[in-house]
Amino acid sequence: MFRKTVFAVAMAASAFVATAAYAHPRLATALPAADATVAAPTKVQLVFTEALVAQFSGIDLSMTEMPGMKMGPMKINGVKGALAADGKTLVATFARPLSAGTYKVDYHVVSTDTHRIQGSYTFKVR
Repeated sequence: MFRKTVFAVAMAASAFVATAAYAHPRLATALPAADATVAAPTKVQLVFTEALVAQFSGIDLSMTEMPGMKMGPMKINGVKGALAADGKTLVATFARPLSAGTYKVDYHVVSTDTHRIQGSYTFKVR
């Protein structure tokens, strides 16, 4: 009985280690947050659960709605993305604060173990 228990515990532990080795980066926090309404931000900051590869990671920003007017996505040019010193935070800065409207953040990142993910969310500027 003891051998079966030890074997079962060993198998469960090896399955956990194998699963952890194949983890993908996940978006942990975002500023502005998804669905938030904020004052005119000058940057978007995305924090991931794993270290990222800067040259394969980026952020695109589009305005999808202006006050009183819906429209198709209008890409915001001049967005500069950079990886912060912690290696897990992707920051996009803007030349000037964003004006009132609804914005869509599209991101794509590659972690140091070469897993690529992408995602998007929206927020509003009042």
